[in-house]
Amino acid sequence: MNIQLKQYYTYQDFSSNCAFLLSSLEDIPENWLSSDEAYYLQRIKTNSPDEIIFPINRANYSWFFILPQPDENIAKYLENIRLAGYRLNKYTRKQGIKELNISLFHSSSHNLYALAEGIILSDYSFQKYRNKKNKVNKLLESVYILSEDFTEKQIQELQIITEAVYFCRDLVNEIPSKLNAETLAEVLKQKAEEVSMRVEVMNKEKIESLRMGGLLGVNKGSSIPPTFTVLEWKHPQAINRQPIVFIGKGITFDSGGMNIKTGTYMENMKSDMAGAATVASVVIAAARLSLPIYVLAFIPATDNRINSDAIVPGEIITMYNETTVEVVNTDAEGRLILADALSYASKFDPLLTITAATLTGAAARAIGKFGIVVMQSKAKAQLEWLKKSGEEVYERLVEFPLWEEYFDLIKSDIADIKNSGPAEAGAITAGKFLEYFTSYPFIHLDIAGTSYTEKHEDYRGIGATGTGVRLLISFLQNFIQNTQNQ
Repeated sequence: MNIQLKQYYTYQDFSSNCAFLLSSLEDIPENWLSSDEAYYLQRIKTNSPDEIIFPINRANYSWFFILPQPDENIAKYLENIRLAGYRLNKYTRKQGIKELNISLFHSSSHNLYALAEGIILSDYSFQKYRNKKNKVNKLLESVYILSEDFTEKQIQELQIITEAVYFCRDLVNEIPSKLNAETLAEVLKQKAEEVSMRVEVMNKEKIESLRMGGLLGVNKGSSIPPTFTVLEWKHPQAINRQPIVFIGKGITFDSGGMNIKTGTYMENMKSDMAGAATVASVVIAAARLSLPIYVLAFIPATDNRINSDAIVPGEIITMYNETTVEVVNTDAEGRLILADALSYASKFDPLLTITAATLTGAAARAIGKFGIVVMQSKAKAQLEWLKKSGEEVYERLVEFPLWEEYFDLIKSDIADIKNSGPAEAGAITAGKFLEYFTSYPFIHLDIAGTSYTEKHEDYRGIGATGTGVRLLISFLQNFIQNTQNQ
């Protein structure tokens, strides 16, 4: 991320590229505009009542007056401001603007935060493999926030959180030949050590000694050994003795295994490790923010490929907790590696465990790109906090049930459990499979519909979106606040 956030408490000279957040055009101070400019803005407003960006271009600079779509729902209004930031970013790119000042009239620092967030998240692009002549001009280098109410803490927080989203996107967008289980572990280890976090990378020999049959089983078709990475952030004054454990699905490429994906279903399967990228980014950001909390991230990682050793449907594998699993579909592999990690988490007596995974096409088909499917077991109160965070950052959650009847769909005749059920309720049976390996409060996030996009529609960009990073950081912040208030 190249954009640097800066702040001036007082600023007198607006003879530069500036964006002003307004609630009405009447908020513009008197004598700021010539009569022609004022007439021009009113004409745009009259002829295009849905317009939200009102540009004034002068000889050496431009002003942009921003009127986000109003909404009585505060969360939706803040999202409209982020979307206005996306629209504004398109203007800055078109005009080649490198430095932008943003300010506001008759609004709050929360609104200005959302505007800066929308601008910065919109400016991301993955250009590592483009030739120089084909690179997209990424010209915005600095955003200056002109507000006496905007604190240095907010500046630092926004910088760290948006950088975490960028890091997550970079990991997911990386090509499969450059990002496998081993290189993913190396990148995470280096990144975590930069902020003095404890890191452990378990190699194949260690994983074999732990008898993690799910991770080893999925890995049998690969020439690249699996890894299991543990990241730990424990603040000296952590408010929780028991850790919150985040577990991310780290399938670095998913061919489907012997149940090979057909048509174009394999096209974007480098993104099947988005859950791993999400939870790693969150815990590293927690350390950078110095949140007073104890959190762990578990990243079981492998690719799901095919060779003569690959597991086949009908195989039975023994998991870390000695549960036997009948593999009926090798393309239902993510839940196998997550299940080992969930069982391993029991060693740490977790306060809460949250899994993030691009787990099922069923979740994406059920609610599309507009939300994240969530399920919980013994974590009703924590889920309400997470839902609140989902509204605040506009990464909304749709709860699916984990009724006991769904377990009947994954009972096996020859093993303790099977790894897939019928097409109906596919997202739920996947969640039910994971729940089987828990004995503690548990939340499951299926991010299959939101983690990757093929259209550039808003500040989430194209390709990896980083969805889940802002959500889980906000959840940790809400958890800290709620705990301290009790």
